[in-house]
Amino acid sequence: MKDTSHGQPTVVLVHGALTDASVWNGAASRLRKAGCRVVAPALPMRGLGSDAAYLRSFLGSVPGPIVLVGHSYAGSVISHPAAVTPEVKALVFISAFQPDEGESSGGLNEKFAGSRLGPDTTTVLAHPGGNDMYLKPECFREVYAGDLPPETVATMAASQRPIDPAALGETLPGKAAWHTLPSWSLVSTQDFSLPPELLRFMAGRAGSRVVEVDSSHASPVSRPDETARLIAEAARSVG
Repeated sequence: MKDTSHGQPTVVLVHGALTDASVWNGAASRLRKAGCRVVAPALPMRGLGSDAAYLRSFLGSVPGPIVLVGHSYAGSVISHPAAVTPEVKALVFISAFQPDEGESSGGLNEKFAGSRLGPDTTTVLAHPGGNDMYLKPECFREVYAGDLPPETVATMAASQRPIDPAALGETLPGKAAWHTLPSWSLVSTQDFSLPPELLRFMAGRAGSRVVEVDSSHASPVSRPDETARLIAEAARSVG
């Protein structure tokens, strides 16, 4: 049985495509030092609906109240109405998609110019039951992590967690969770995966509390202080 006796929020950090939960290491360490409970699950990234169902199942084991945080593609997952349990009290989007009903991650990323994600920088490998999309290693720094040291970029490029590209075309089936929950958004102004104009547009229509940082798409890694600070602000609002 979950222990909710103290009412202390739990921060759930959800990674996006092409990386794993290790992108949260720096921010998670800072949040723990600030007294937050933190967990960081691994998403299957096989489809938006199935990822939302997986996350909801995971949240059932987490002590509430919950601050739900998504990076990149995971912003679409935490926006999904099927992913959010009653224990979720706030959403935080870190360089992340914030789709609404009928929108897909891939469609949103074509709304504004500036993304370097595409056929020239990615590769898709077939496997039984689906496909895996990766960033080409030589393009990882340019597209994803331009403000990180070369050795860090090389490690991230070599340890990618791929996404089935079909997930990026799957649309949100109902009104986004951010319509009914308070939200915070970090805009990465040197982002060549999700254009800054897109991040501002999505955060603006959601009424999110916005912080802009001079970072690449890998903002949880390159800007852990700012990332943790914004999440902690959301956690204080819940606590």
